[in-house]
Amino acid sequence: MKIVVVGGVAGGMSCAARARRLDESAEIVVLERGEQVSFANCGLPYHVGGEIDDAEQLLLQTPESLRAALDLDVRVRHEVTGLDAAAKTVEVRTPSGETTLSYDALVLAPGARAVRPPIPGLDSPRVRTLRTVPDAVALRSQVDAGATRAVVLGAGFIGLEAAEALALRGLQVTVVELAGHVLPPLEAELGQLVTDELRRLGIDVRAGVAASSIAHGAAEDTVTLADGSRIAADLIVLSTGVRPETEVFEAAGVACADGAIVVDEHGRTSLPGVWAVGDATASIDPVTGVVRPVPLAGPANRAGRLVADAIVRPESARPIPQPLGTAIVRVGALTAALTGANRAALDAARIAYRTLHLHPNQHAGYFPGASQLHLMLHLGAADGRILGAQAVGADGVDKRIDVLATAICGGLGVADLIDLDLAYAPPYGQAKDAVNLAGMVGANVLDGTLRLWYADDLDRIGDQAVLLDVRSRAEYGTGHLPGSLNIPHTELRGRLDEVREAAQGCPVRVLCASGVRSAIAHRVLAQAGFDSASLSGGMLTLRAVLGDRADQVLALPEPVPA
Repeated sequence: MKIVVVGGVAGGMSCAARARRLDESAEIVVLERGEQVSFANCGLPYHVGGEIDDAEQLLLQTPESLRAALDLDVRVRHEVTGLDAAAKTVEVRTPSGETTLSYDALVLAPGARAVRPPIPGLDSPRVRTLRTVPDAVALRSQVDAGATRAVVLGAGFIGLEAAEALALRGLQVTVVELAGHVLPPLEAELGQLVTDELRRLGIDVRAGVAASSIAHGAAEDTVTLADGSRIAADLIVLSTGVRPETEVFEAAGVACADGAIVVDEHGRTSLPGVWAVGDATASIDPVTGVVRPVPLAGPANRAGRLVADAIVRPESARPIPQPLGTAIVRVGALTAALTGANRAALDAARIAYRTLHLHPNQHAGYFPGASQLHLMLHLGAADGRILGAQAVGADGVDKRIDVLATAICGGLGVADLIDLDLAYAPPYGQAKDAVNLAGMVGANVLDGTLRLWYADDLDRIGDQAVLLDVRSRAEYGTGHLPGSLNIPHTELRGRLDEVREAAQGCPVRVLCASGVRSAIAHRVLAQAGFDSASLSGGMLTLRAVLGDRADQVLALPEPVPA
């Protein structure tokens, strides 16, 4: 059997390596357009920032090492320019000219290319992408040559990693994001925490605005934004997303959806004898059912292995799992991670859901170094199935999101989280881990023990409800909602008459710092006959939702005279 793989890196090389391990007699040829066939593209920003000093560390394998270890025929600088599925051949542009290559099985792993929006001046030599090792080397060279000001266009995962890397090198960095907040897949209230951390790092964040033009200059470029503001830059990083690189194959008859190759559960395309993996393929979202590409290394590696199984051992090949899109990023002292569907995806799919906000410590509060996790879960409104989860925090984020990703894959409901037997010792967690707590809160919401209201409801509540703040008087004095009634939760049982007098039969909407004390207060009020609800996530979430408007909305203490 002759297997030809188009494209290396994650999906292509995983497929080729697995195929060799399964079939020592197969002829396996890998065609890679670029100079490197196997490199750590997720490590590129860290080379720019200096944490990975030597670019050679990013090169995982070479054609020579792959030939020696796996007897793979790896050909770099070989670009596939045509496909004839009937003849089972591909046309290839090589350093020596055009050639035709036959195959018995063809695997397409062409990856994706950076989106280049129609911004005048984007052809400036100061504009760089960050997709390959040469990209990272070129960016680092610009920094080493004395660049002091950078603009990053796009605040997705790669954009923020690039911004952090450049800030670590001492550059003045501005991040520009068209969406309303950084890391658009993240919910806005968690995105605000990331924005705050970027600002702590000295990074200027411009969200909700697009770049409209780039003017070239002898010493610098000038990026003009849609709001008219202008930013001088020595270098510009373009990170506005990626698009599957499939034009050649779509022209040859490979079925695509919005440019991504459509595959079945074993990676087969619409053409016989042709499979596809990686960033260029379309996957079904296991939560919403939407078909979309998932340009992440983990799913690409796993799919590559399973496609090799489907080619060499079809009778025992397992189907490719539908990826959740679990992702994580470090931003300064914080980590942000997500898995499953967010609000936008659930709303678009018209899936009814409920949302939980929690702010537990990542480990025992009495053990040194305790810090809060800011955790969100979306649950099926009727059945409590876990639909998505996100978290931001200084420590322990990866552990919780990985557990919740596993729970989603296993089809667990939120109440099942209560019973998970998770590792506990004071330096690592709590006896009631954040995941267990999420299960308890979710179960209480589903069975009606806890009723929630949300920060987004604030404007709609208006004068229709009494706002009851059950924090201590000292906490209340640091900032509160105007007109709210302050009764500490420990005093509530003895002061219910004050609440009745203030409510006059209207609903009572309770809040505290994080949602714990207000949940206790809600139970007291509900059992006393009040129409009560507890603010999900408390004042911590409310402040994040308000973002830069918090100082205008909240009643704050008078500043102390200098």
